[in-house]
Amino acid sequence: MKLKTCFAAFSLGLLAACAQITPHEAIQNANIRKAVQNARTRSDHDALTNHFVGAARQMQIKAEEQKKLLEHYEEKSYLYGRRAQDLKSHTWALARKYEETAEAHVKEAAVHRQMALEAAQHNYAARDE
Repeated sequence: MKLKTCFAAFSLGLLAACAQITPHEAIQNANIRKAVQNARTRSDHDALTNHFVGAARQMQIKAEEQKKLLEHYEEKSYLYGRRAQDLKSHTWALARKYEETAEAHVKEAAVHRQMALEAAQHNYAARDE
């Protein structure tokens, strides 16, 4: 009975981790896209930089969780029978996806950090004229 409970808990955790996008994230993505399109000032770009840095951290945390789960599947594959290989493959793919997304967020943050510096230099030059 303990094995079934353990398996059910891991399955539920796996399903939660596999959810593609929540309604909150969909709204947030639309809001972020709009903010990126409308960003003009240094503070706009600084806010976007902070957002993307935070999003990268969240993705990295998710990747680490998937790596821990993958270790579990590798160590205890006998608990999952035929499904063990599928679970390992899926978990590895999720960890990779989260890492790639984190990397993309870091790059986006760097772009907005550079744009913030350019906006600040432009404002400084405009004040001196």
